[in-house]
Amino acid sequence: MIPSRPQLMGDFGMATSSHWISSAVAMGMLESGGNAFDAVVAGVFALQVIEPQQSGPGGDIVAMFARAGDDVPTVLCGQGVAPARAVPSAFAALGLDLIPGSGLLPASVPGATPALLTLLRDHGTFSLRQVLEPTIELAAGGYPLGEQAIVTIRSMAEVFEKYWPASYSTYLPGGSIPRAGDRFVNRQLAETYRRLLAEAEAAGADRDSQLDAALLTWGHGFIAEAVHEFSAETHRDANGTEHRGLISADDLASWAPSYESALGVESGGYTVYKAGPWSQGPVMLQQLALLEGTGFDPVDPASVHAVIEAAKLAFADREAWYGDSGDTPIEALLSAGYADERRKLITESASHEFRPGSPSGRTPLMPDLDRLDPANSTHAAFAEPNLALSNAAFAEPNLAAPGPKPGATAGDTVSINVIDRFGNMISALPSGGWLQSSPIIPKLGFALGTRMQMMWLEQGLPSSLVPGKRPRTTLSPTIAFRDGAPAMVLGSPGGDQQNQWQLAFLLAVLHGERNLQRAIEYPKFHIRHFPASFYPRRQTLGQVLVEESFGADVIADLKARGHDVTVSPAWSLGRIFAAQRDRETGFLTAGADPRGGLGYALGR
Repeated sequence: MIPSRPQLMGDFGMATSSHWISSAVAMGMLESGGNAFDAVVAGVFALQVIEPQQSGPGGDIVAMFARAGDDVPTVLCGQGVAPARAVPSAFAALGLDLIPGSGLLPASVPGATPALLTLLRDHGTFSLRQVLEPTIELAAGGYPLGEQAIVTIRSMAEVFEKYWPASYSTYLPGGSIPRAGDRFVNRQLAETYRRLLAEAEAAGADRDSQLDAALLTWGHGFIAEAVHEFSAETHRDANGTEHRGLISADDLASWAPSYESALGVESGGYTVYKAGPWSQGPVMLQQLALLEGTGFDPVDPASVHAVIEAAKLAFADREAWYGDSGDTPIEALLSAGYADERRKLITESASHEFRPGSPSGRTPLMPDLDRLDPANSTHAAFAEPNLALSNAAFAEPNLAAPGPKPGATAGDTVSINVIDRFGNMISALPSGGWLQSSPIIPKLGFALGTRMQMMWLEQGLPSSLVPGKRPRTTLSPTIAFRDGAPAMVLGSPGGDQQNQWQLAFLLAVLHGERNLQRAIEYPKFHIRHFPASFYPRRQTLGQVLVEESFGADVIADLKARGHDVTVSPAWSLGRIFAAQRDRETGFLTAGADPRGGLGYALGR
């Protein structure tokens, strides 16, 4: 297969992200003498503006990084926790037994921006002004709005006009839906960034003091106050009534980003690392363990079948064991003995069963899916124009082609990966705070995230709603080490599909594909054989989505094995962004997925 783009090679630096503007901003930081941390922070701030349907300042971020000489990567957790008032009885009082996917009710503490400020303070070299100025220019001076953002705005136009006035004035300036390529501005967001910068610089000339002051402003100053005031007001929300939110200024003040060690498994000469089981990260590690000793050809139906069946087992364990609210037996789940035991369940035929395992003999804890009231997903509120389940506010992310398609404008995620000449590499996945999922806060110009929809109201589960606990985020960056040194960073938007698309890419590389761009462009596939992380938490046992570019023979083979195959157009499933360092040659390489039409890699 001849890739559509070149694999970039050089020895100075590489930046690859889901939007070409972000890649250019990040690369600009490297060219100006900054390191990978400066570049990623600047690139993510830009993404908060230029892809507002994919991420925002009020969302979340998970990042993973390694410096030259690090023995293991470090995880930066920018996933905020459930607010103090977010208790099951608050939802029961509204007649809900699922946390909605839209509005103020599912808002966890916004973690993306304080995590960026923390990362810059601790590991960057540039000032807040240096990394933030490009974003202020984009928000105030304008940028070309992408087609997917336009589709999302169009799908929500009536909701904005009726119920979310600040969203209406922001995204339909003059009462008209913007056109793709129009110069688009968000002046209120630019003013928020300017004020954040001004209050930081008022702390003095010292860079660290300025960043400490910015963090204080976020958690205790005008931003926390605006969030508190807005949440205390009544708004039309996802349950169809006028009511207040659950988040308060105290929630922002009491939370801070954190660092932790990553989890890893060895495979194909690499050690692959992910975040802990408060995320979905270890799913990919379990899949690698299940597939150990198995060959892989990215367009061979037997290989695709094996990956699918391993995914079914790993994602069943995700639902039974992963979460911040329970005791996850992660060592047992990642052990070779457990993988050997579970591997016996993989046969030549597709399984249509949901089969969580029993690590160390423990009994799986599962939500009672049968007792969930279907009225929760057919509530009259969801029948409002443009509030149908197939539309932006309540759809699962990236179940359809990422290109423009009315009625499939779900929120998603952005990805940025950077390697610098100093030996640092980082992969970051920001998400949430989508323009379509919650109303814009008028004083700030951005919306809150809705990550708490990933928690169960049913208590006693690993991912049950508990104040102060993290939702089990789908955000899942990856770093791979080789010969004890950092070798590769990669990431993918796509909710529950992130680890599935990343795994197929990684397997291609582990089994000999030397061209990152070609590995990125191989046909993609994923399953929906598990309760979705996003409202209304549906699962479809046995379903596999594949791109038609696999070809008729491969698709027929998968159907013959018993898979319920849904064929999607070519170039319609998933996006991968990756960069690596070759220790022997000293060269850096990078690639970006053409799917979605905006991603790009830059480097030299």
